[in-house]
Amino acid sequence: MLADLSLILFMVTAAAMAEKPPAPPKPSPQSASQTADIPTLAEPLAIYRQRAGAPPLSAWLAAQSADPRQQLTITARYGPGGMTAALAQAQALARQAGAMGRAARIVIEPGTSDLVATLAFDRPPDLAVKAASSQLAHSLLSGTSNPASKDHNP
Repeated sequence: MLADLSLILFMVTAAAMAEKPPAPPKPSPQSASQTADIPTLAEPLAIYRQRAGAPPLSAWLAAQSADPRQQLTITARYGPGGMTAALAQAQALARQAGAMGRAARIVIEPGTSDLVATLAFDRPPDLAVKAASSQLAHSLLSGTSNPASKDHNP
């Protein structure tokens, strides 16, 4: 009797599996390229908040390890009528980062909080490759060793 029930269960399961739902439609190339343009925001490795008594961003960046896969994101939030001032503050931080050789992504959004800069592994792969080769070229031209390289030949 148990064997009969097992056989019936097998047949019902096989019949249900034969009636697979249709496969979901494949995304169009246009929608795939649109999602590729949306920036990824990963979990930050380091956070800088511009407050009274805080060191300048350049000092904070100098204390962070350089990795071409890292993206510096500056987020400025503003209240009513404060968008222009928030943008100016974010641009000032981006200029400090630029002087340190770090390009910054700027995010301006409504809200209330400090001006924040974060480092995270969310740089688009094509930009990470360009940054790595630029860093290598700079180190070769300046005669210094590449800080990202682990090979040290005596």
